[in-house]
Amino acid sequence: MLFLSILTGCVGRPVGEEILNPTTTTTQQLPEPESSIGVYHKVNKGETLWRIAKTYDVSVGDIVSSNNIPNVAQIEKNQLIFIPGATAIRKVAIEPDESDSDFVWPAKGQIISYYQERKGKMLNQGIDIKLSPGTLVKSSRSGRVVFADDLTGYGKTVILEHSGGFHTVYAQNGELLVKLDEYVPKDNPIARVGNNNNQSYLHFQIRKNGIENNPLYFLP
Repeated sequence: MLFLSILTGCVGRPVGEEILNPTTTTTQQLPEPESSIGVYHKVNKGETLWRIAKTYDVSVGDIVSSNNIPNVAQIEKNQLIFIPGATAIRKVAIEPDESDSDFVWPAKGQIISYYQERKGKMLNQGIDIKLSPGTLVKSSRSGRVVFADDLTGYGKTVILEHSGGFHTVYAQNGELLVKLDEYVPKDNPIARVGNNNNQSYLHFQIRKNGIENNPLYFLP
């Protein structure tokens, strides 16, 4: 399987605890845009970088680089984000039939290792979320199970395939609750968190076309 060949065992291990949503100050310093062409979008409740990028038809990467958004940060309500290349402010509207394409948290807990945080010679390809053993892991988005088995470096792992070239990876589980080729609606149980060397956490990835992305830029 091509997708599995890309997974190289680059699983981050827990380090010092971090809060789930890093706080920001009420007085925001506007980012210095690389280009004067663009607009500032004010974030409303529930908006994600991915949804905003789709609305303005720009890439998440372009928004991240234009605003110097770090890997440990999530956007917050009332935050101003520079949208490069945009000529008018747009409303981020989600139609009922589009809501299922958005991502949700597979489980809520403390992030103990962030995307691209260095682990020796490797970089974390997702995020690690500290959870109690046995905690239910849920599907971040509706999709089909393309892998549900032990995976070297990842332990018991579930991989879901989604529309638009997306895959989500759920690793370091103690028990798998789904089977290969099963269709799983969003926010449905797919696994239970395991205990790895006295540490219990979920390793979670979001990949598009086989390339890892920062999950925090897709999660509300």
